Amino acid sequence: MQYRRFGQTDLALSVFSLGTMRCLSDAQAFNATVKEAIALGINHIETARGYGNSEVFLGQTLASLTPAEQGQLVITTKILPTPDPETMARQIDESLFRLQRERIDCLAIHGINTNKHLAWVQAPDGCMKAVRAAIAAGKVGHVGFSTHGSLAIVQAAIASGQFAFVNLHYYYFFQRLAPAVALAHQQDMGVFIISPGDKGGMLYQPPDILKNLCYPFSPLALTYRWLLQDKRISTLSAGPANGLELRALHQEVNQLPPWNRQMAAKIDALEQQAISRLSSDRCAQCYQCLPCPEAIHIPEVLRLRNLAVAYDMTQFGQYRYNMFENAGHWFPGRRGDRCTTCGDCLPRCPEQLDIPNLLKDAHSRLSGPKRRRLWDE
Repeated sequence: MQYRRFGQTDLALSVFSLGTMRCLSDAQAFNATVKEAIALGINHIETARGYGNSEVFLGQTLASLTPAEQGQLVITTKILPTPDPETMARQIDESLFRLQRERIDCLAIHGINTNKHLAWVQAPDGCMKAVRAAIAAGKVGHVGFSTHGSLAIVQAAIASGQFAFVNLHYYYFFQRLAPAVALAHQQDMGVFIISPGDKGGMLYQPPDILKNLCYPFSPLALTYRWLLQDKRISTLSAGPANGLELRALHQEVNQLPPWNRQMAAKIDALEQQAISRLSSDRCAQCYQCLPCPEAIHIPEVLRLRNLAVAYDMTQFGQYRYNMFENAGHWFPGRRGDRCTTCGDCLPRCPEQLDIPNLLKDAHSRLSGPKRRRLWDE
């Protein structure tokens, strides 16, 4: 296992972190997965108040370790932003109690997704007042934030100077937040990539065309290597459902050589595949079509269509598309079938795409069973 500096925290984190959202079946399975991760050299474990019983399960597992074993770990938990410091102070204490710890190494404000959340963390008497008090009291080591927000909101939160690290959605198949990675690096912030195996394309279960394009590498291993060749990135979240998935990931990734020309050529092949398959219907993700009068998240709908057409990533597209209108600010925007063909977006598209028809096509490809997150607000 390799370790990297986590920005200004100066913590040395394993390049893979254990995200615990998927290993929630029961306490025994959770315990086994955490101990498997530790045995593989992972020293960073991430949980959240919103992840069911995750904090409780993790606290039970930590209590079973020796003080020396606990001392080698870095524990991150995440708490939603609040409009007042009193609620944040109470929730920090509740998380400490569940984790059976006196100190949270890294606390992330969970989901600075909207301008309202940004205002809460920027207010002098907002939730960050309680976080600063917790740091002064030794209850919290470092504070960062996670986000599902727009690039503008992410950049504003980074530029606020209040955070030592950031949890980002940034993947080969979603590079919109590349400027946020650059800005975080300029601020010497640790960069933690959220769930690249799942949110980055459901790469645990890739379609055959993607397997063939990436061969002899797996799509998961290749995209992990693509991220890790960027030294600005500190750690990637691996969110296995059990120890077997984690062990398979470790074996696959650690058997690969460092980033090389063959890997770069495979990334080029992915790009050429998209150009070939999509032709003049390819959305270049410039975001100039926004805002939409019907609040359709046009670029994200068309990104999912890009992936379905180019790489047969329809299952992933359905997984994400059907979160529209079902996950609030965690996945904002409306579905493609809400288009009224008003034409407002058409003159702003530099690719001159027939956006209404592409939205209709995306909906026909990607609509399916609805999904919700673990939290509702």
